[in-house]
Amino acid sequence: MRRIITLFLLLVAVVAQGAESPQRTTYSLNEDWQFCFAEEGIASAEYVRLPHTWSDEECIATTAYYVRHMSVPATMRGKRLFLRFGGVQSVAEVFVNGRYVGEHRGAYTAFTLEITDKVRYGENNIITVIVSNNRRADVLPLSTDQNLYGGIYRDVELLVTNKNVISPMAYGTDGVFVEQREVTKERASGVVKIHLSAKDDGAHMVNMRIIDPDGYEVCSSSVKGTKADSSQPIELPFAIDYPVLWSPERPIFYRVEASVGNIDNPTDKLVFTVGFRSVTINSKNRLCINGKECDVRGVNLAHDRQGVGVALSNEHLDEDFATICDMGANALRSLSGPHRSHLYDRCDREGVLVWIDLPLSCSLINYNDIYYYPTTAYKTNGLEQLAEIVYQNYNHPSVVMWGLFSLLSVRGDDVVPYVRELNDMVHKIDPSRLSVACSNRDGELNFITDLVVLRQDVGWTKGSYDDVAVWCDQLKANKKFSKLRFGVCYGEEGVVEHATDEVRRTEIGATYLPERNQTLMHEKYMALIAEHNVFWGVWIDNMFDYASSTSANGLRESGVVCYDHTTKKDAYYLYRALWNKAEPTLYIAERKWQRRSDAQQSVKVYSSVGCPELTVNDESVELKEVMPCVWSADSIRFDDTTLIYVEDASKKYYDNATIIIDKLRVRR
Repeated sequence: MRRIITLFLLLVAVVAQGAESPQRTTYSLNEDWQFCFAEEGIASAEYVRLPHTWSDEECIATTAYYVRHMSVPATMRGKRLFLRFGGVQSVAEVFVNGRYVGEHRGAYTAFTLEITDKVRYGENNIITVIVSNNRRADVLPLSTDQNLYGGIYRDVELLVTNKNVISPMAYGTDGVFVEQREVTKERASGVVKIHLSAKDDGAHMVNMRIIDPDGYEVCSSSVKGTKADSSQPIELPFAIDYPVLWSPERPIFYRVEASVGNIDNPTDKLVFTVGFRSVTINSKNRLCINGKECDVRGVNLAHDRQGVGVALSNEHLDEDFATICDMGANALRSLSGPHRSHLYDRCDREGVLVWIDLPLSCSLINYNDIYYYPTTAYKTNGLEQLAEIVYQNYNHPSVVMWGLFSLLSVRGDDVVPYVRELNDMVHKIDPSRLSVACSNRDGELNFITDLVVLRQDVGWTKGSYDDVAVWCDQLKANKKFSKLRFGVCYGEEGVVEHATDEVRRTEIGATYLPERNQTLMHEKYMALIAEHNVFWGVWIDNMFDYASSTSANGLRESGVVCYDHTTKKDAYYLYRALWNKAEPTLYIAERKWQRRSDAQQSVKVYSSVGCPELTVNDESVELKEVMPCVWSADSIRFDDTTLIYVEDASKKYYDNATIIIDKLRVRR
């Protein structure tokens, strides 16, 4: 044993719930875990720090042990102790001192287990977590092109509380949910649901206060609960006249205080913020926040990045969030399941809308994957994971829709009744938000959720990009389709290292995936979709490349930013020019296609600052706008080395690139 850290020493590193909540204390347990694969045994263990995963781009499906020593001081006798796991991929079985505590099945949600009766006070304790990322027929997802890396890939904490508390075990949350039942300019009303967990008999006061943005109390309520009431939440109604509403333009918050016991000296207290807003879809197929139409510009966001896999830190998420906002997107979709709550805290504060998926999906790559088992164990796990996803993100005003499935095929056992069950459950739990699904098939599945996003890829391996216009016209003209509230999702792969002189349709199963092909797809789709204007939202698939062991290249390279989350592809600057209204964009496209074989060339520029002034080897060349924010000049004679320079009319913004003509280069 390298070292045993007592909780006394950890006091200097306490991560508390805030100065207003001294009744519960949280200690980080991220340090000093011993890790080994199950088949190797603990003798081969190495010390690791959490978050941790055992896979990199090459995903290893196996079982592993995590072991940690923890000394609990005798002075904590009489307190309650809980282990809180932010995320384990995918199945975790937890033991304390060799005694079984509990299991969690699900790769993307948090869970909390009470260990009060398992610890030895004043002695050393051993926490053992058995983790498996093997595919199982009773755990979603069964089919996905995202790697399931394995590991305790988010934080682990020890929570110490008094005996009578707001339950930290309600779906892996803090146990308080603000259900918004009516939100208008004149009134916001609903109930605050508080889960009481009491060890002592008798009545316990459960209290709630709501404080407005100016610091004034606008609502308060108290009710008595007992130990026998712990199985159901205590509901405290609230009503606020003329509320200040949360919106993407003005993300305004109210403070909620929930406590147990004497309101001036409670045994437990939680303080958090909420935003009141309504989420609807109108008859014109436009998503509305507080009745105001919202132009949804969204991106799909996977869960990994180069070098760390899924073991992302808050700093990683901050970097990704900054990149998303810089491109001008105002919405993000968490593929397969929720990210860390820290990301949604940022979305709350910045007014970015969020869609969170349930991992009920079918791989885009492995078309023969089985994604659904009509068994009780499978269906129960899906319902449990959906409940955890909803409750763990319930109080985030930025979260406006729950995703129920993605790209399900229509062969095999009929999944429609199960999707209906999921849809009914999510509306029962949370009547304030919309359900959504992403679909690339026709059929009844598309008519279950409130919203559907249609995944389209015509022009890539089939048809032509002009078919997008035909499809848009059909959606408007077909009476059956008029019942759908549809958005659109599109995107295909492009590798910056793959340079090509000729852009042509991609073959199915191709491993050579030039970035120019991807760029052309985004240009065509962007222009045609904007022209037809029939969708409530546009979702780009994806924001970043992600690792995929089912892909021939080991990566799913459909992102507009590479797997390093730093290298931006041309499509990124296309959307930045279109979407980012705060920061100007002036960018010479196709610059990574630096060595070319033909002297006769064209120049393409993305500009949000009007018509740019272009010079090629110091000679002025006229540009023409060929689609929104896309300017082009054709039939330009390049020298062996050619300098391209572009600037706006005010000479404030500029860009340059160098192109080399290599006549010996083999054309691709």
